[in-house]
Amino acid sequence: MPRDLPIGNGSLLVNFDSNYCLRDFYFPRVGRDNNTVGHPNRVGIWVNGRFSWLHDHGWEREMTYLPDTLITDVRLSHRELGVSLHCHDTVDSERTIFLRSIEVINHWDHPREVRLLFCQDFHIGETEAGDTAYYEPVNDFLIHYKGKRYFLVNGRSEDGKGIYQYATGTKESGNQEGTWRDAEDGELGMNPIAQGSVDSAVSLRHVVPSQGKTRFFFWIAAEQGYFEVKELNALTLLKGPEALFQSTERHWRKWVTKQEDFFDLSKRAQEVYRRSLLIIRTQIDNGGAILAANDGDSSLFNRDTYSYMWPRDGALVAHALDLAGCPELTEKFFEFCAGLMPKSTYYLEGYLLHKYNPDGSLGSSWHPWIRNGEPKLPIQEDETALVLWALWSHYETYKNQHLAESLFDRMIRPASKFMLNYRDKKTGLPLESYDLWEERYGVLTFTTAAVCAGLEAGARFAALFGDEELEKQCTEGARRMKEAVLKHLYRPDLARFARMINYKPDGNYSVDPTIDSSLYAVFAFGVLPADQPEVVNTMQAIEKRLWIQTDVGGIARYENDYYHQKSNDVGRVAGNPWPICTLWLAHWFIETAKNKDDLKKPREIIEWVANHALPSGVLAEQFHPYTGEPVSISPLTWSHAAFVETVLIYTRKYHALSSEKQVPGALKKGERKQRTAAKEKRT
Repeated sequence: MPRDLPIGNGSLLVNFDSNYCLRDFYFPRVGRDNNTVGHPNRVGIWVNGRFSWLHDHGWEREMTYLPDTLITDVRLSHRELGVSLHCHDTVDSERTIFLRSIEVINHWDHPREVRLLFCQDFHIGETEAGDTAYYEPVNDFLIHYKGKRYFLVNGRSEDGKGIYQYATGTKESGNQEGTWRDAEDGELGMNPIAQGSVDSAVSLRHVVPSQGKTRFFFWIAAEQGYFEVKELNALTLLKGPEALFQSTERHWRKWVTKQEDFFDLSKRAQEVYRRSLLIIRTQIDNGGAILAANDGDSSLFNRDTYSYMWPRDGALVAHALDLAGCPELTEKFFEFCAGLMPKSTYYLEGYLLHKYNPDGSLGSSWHPWIRNGEPKLPIQEDETALVLWALWSHYETYKNQHLAESLFDRMIRPASKFMLNYRDKKTGLPLESYDLWEERYGVLTFTTAAVCAGLEAGARFAALFGDEELEKQCTEGARRMKEAVLKHLYRPDLARFARMINYKPDGNYSVDPTIDSSLYAVFAFGVLPADQPEVVNTMQAIEKRLWIQTDVGGIARYENDYYHQKSNDVGRVAGNPWPICTLWLAHWFIETAKNKDDLKKPREIIEWVANHALPSGVLAEQFHPYTGEPVSISPLTWSHAAFVETVLIYTRKYHALSSEKQVPGALKKGERKQRTAAKEKRT
């Protein structure tokens, strides 16, 4: 189920599903641990003897955010109960406090007693064993704890009163479903402590006037010790939950409103742009790891999650953030990646592996260390290369000399030497590695383009810090690799680039001719100009063969994509449409635009993606080709980063074209040379 409403601050991440049920509670790091493991943490309402869970049928829901904030704006209405709710949820921008505000509106002509019941189903440290939940009467709060994880539960009704009733109990053991069952009659059993596999419930109570309303506040403070979490609770009571909401609202509005001119993009596209930046922020741990996604439901299907830092995804997200003016986040990411490099000067150690946990430990992997009886590095080489590419782009923009210098010996030099040595001596291309989709092994056009960009970044850093030998080697390596791209990966018989080749024992290679949207990398990473015929032929083939021929539209990853496949009509539906892949096509249209009329197609694609986002602005990994509904992980950080990057590339190109005098027909004298030079500088 999609996570429609993520909120967080880099240390605490909370996710709500499409029924407005809290499902994920990540602490102390984004991506680790999910202390609910995706289990629902229910909220119910009891009104004069009638009860309903907020995620039940019967509720009409409008789920979005307050504009330009990480504060939810949720409206619920239940005709039979005669009440509606106006809810706000947030994580304090500075502290690990999850806050809820629920306003209850009574639509009947007489006063009614209302009780809100909040049920906590924690699996602290991602396991239910060994937890404790207890009520503390002196301070009037409830605590869940295990080891160095403390979660303090508290609340206030409008009259200032705290917890009305409480209960702790056993769950997932025998026939014991959990304390939430005890809540369905509006009365809680007042059991003060439970140990093992436990959950809890607390209630708040108030009488709502005829045709009137009342407001409840609820919070969970998270810390690594009892006294620390108690202090957060005291601060919440001292300042007041309302004040914490207000300061958090100011923080996020100031942070996200950096892009001023969107030109002719719609209001919806502008909203999704800012929402994308905010959602990206929720997926970044304060230690620097940029997580791919944090959707607890993914573990239900393959017993693993997307809560890892893939260096490639992280590099592309960091690049988008740098374009958007968020260097405070990307600098931590580059430091994080440098810390993953083994402390060795031996060149073969200068690479990044498959994926990592947010604490820097190695993540799970399905890439073997042996193929056909021979040892092979289980890497995707683009993951190493793109970190260097993104780092150079960061340096060009922000000129952070101290950061670059500190990373040169730890990451830039070893990674550059690795890419130089991890090449086929005969062709000049990279040796085989896994593709960006993590499905096949070979010499990918995408990977090769990324390595070219990585080598060029290495050469520029080497020149910056006076390593003439490394500069020479990287420059020559990139030059020869670019020549090899045209010689070996461009196929005249296909009139476009192939997806990949595979070396054979006899020194030759086989060719995979599949059309893959990732072929956009040839121009995106600066191997060839976007308007060079070989690139034009390839991108036109992508548009023709991978565009989904349904009312939904969009670009598939590649021909006959099997991942979450929804259609066998490969001629019309090559696969599910992905926002990322569709935006890559828009990127090419933008790069080749000669006047503002040429920006019509990329603008339409940007609007297409914005219109397929959830009402909250969340973008999934992919969409259903017939219904447009989210498929697989949602939100996907990469999807939001691709949207941010494309919008910024579009607005900057629009501005550049608006500043030029449009001349019909051929380019003005010297204009092509100037554009080529400008592009080389950017890349």
